[in-house]
Amino acid sequence: MKNYYICLLGIIFIISYSHAKVINKEFDICREILGEELIREIGSYESVKDEILKYVIEGDFKGKTYNELAKFVDKFGARPSGTEALENSIDYIIERTREEDIDNIVTEELEVPHWSRGKEKITMLQPRIKNISVLGLGRSISTPPEGITAEVVVIRNFDELENSKEEDIRGKIVIYDPVYTTYGETGIYRTQGASRAAAKGAIASLVRSITPFSIYSPHTGAQTYDENVTKIPIGAITLEDADLIRRITKRGERVVLKIEMISSYDTKISRNTIIDLKGREKPESLVIVSGHIDSWDVGQGAMDDGGGIFISWAAPVILKRLNLQPRRTVRSIFWTAEELGLVGAYAYEEKHRDENHNINFIMESDVGTFAPLGLTVAGNQESRCIIGEILKLFKSINASALIETNSPGPDIAVITNTGIPGAGLYNANEKYFWFHHTEGDTMNVEDAHELDLGSAFWTAVAYIIADISVDIPR
Repeated sequence: MKNYYICLLGIIFIISYSHAKVINKEFDICREILGEELIREIGSYESVKDEILKYVIEGDFKGKTYNELAKFVDKFGARPSGTEALENSIDYIIERTREEDIDNIVTEELEVPHWSRGKEKITMLQPRIKNISVLGLGRSISTPPEGITAEVVVIRNFDELENSKEEDIRGKIVIYDPVYTTYGETGIYRTQGASRAAAKGAIASLVRSITPFSIYSPHTGAQTYDENVTKIPIGAITLEDADLIRRITKRGERVVLKIEMISSYDTKISRNTIIDLKGREKPESLVIVSGHIDSWDVGQGAMDDGGGIFISWAAPVILKRLNLQPRRTVRSIFWTAEELGLVGAYAYEEKHRDENHNINFIMESDVGTFAPLGLTVAGNQESRCIIGEILKLFKSINASALIETNSPGPDIAVITNTGIPGAGLYNANEKYFWFHHTEGDTMNVEDAHELDLGSAFWTAVAYIIADISVDIPR
């Protein structure tokens, strides 16, 4: 059941992100809350903000985020939880950080899931022979060695499933083909689909990929099994094949598939990685920037979440190079095993629970690193007013929007749900879910200038929050 709530937490984050309310208008209440003195203090960071932006966008750091990310993903490729590639990539980023003369680096070990994809094949046997592209979903069980051959029933939503007679589902393969609305709303068919279908007697389940766009590209992702329900194999198929099968069945023709899916599951040891640029006056007080270093086993994990890792890596590096030491400590965290259930974030929160009151503000980038537009912010009215005032400094790069949300990022929601204020990167990611969890998540999705903007924005915001005289209120 815990896995269900972990996935639900990620879905809530996306729903909140998709339906958040933009509040970057100037409200008199914020001026009253902050007072003229604090507003003037925040405005005084205009020059240091410009220094950071110029150094990253025009100066010696120009193109570095893209180049570092490219070297990283080209060297290690995909970095699934529990793999040697992931652990080697952690070692690499630690060494790169030390080369930047930053030595306050700690790793914290934890046990993580290791789900490994094997042979995967689907063949349509009726009404004609056709190969169906598939990606198994995380933690899916295997089919029997001989595979599963059965008739298909196409289901639009869970209401339709529940209203179906059990004899219409039993012994069949359920294909969910919901119309994509948002990732959060549609993603429940991926995370819950297998157990819901199994409860009605299905022997396997397939999901129309959770994406608004496809060039015959299946999208993987995590799923969870409910307790006391038979586990059945589950995979994602392309939009094109899901639509094809629905058209055929609507004509009254039978569709029979043979599914062969092999996988293995165990646990391994991985590490969260923590890099500190110590504060000059309040080193115990933390402003955290973060992303997750693991990825799915398809593509390169460049967008999800290599870009988030490297703008968070850049923050202490840029500040160190510019000799900018804020009052509070700027901490970069590279979460491990996010994709299979926010495992690294939960381990960090538990390990540091007695000291998490020292977190002044926490940030995460995990929905792309396209052109920054602002921040999605969780916190009370006063904290949002402070962050909103800081964001006004970034109008020159069109990154001053503040989005209200209860869950600003999947990993950091584990911490912000305890009352600690935080934010996610709000960026122009309209095409993010085109490539999400697919072979298409490569460096071709990234843009060097947009990564420069992201690193500059991320670094400058973190510095200002870490340096202003007031703490971000709870």
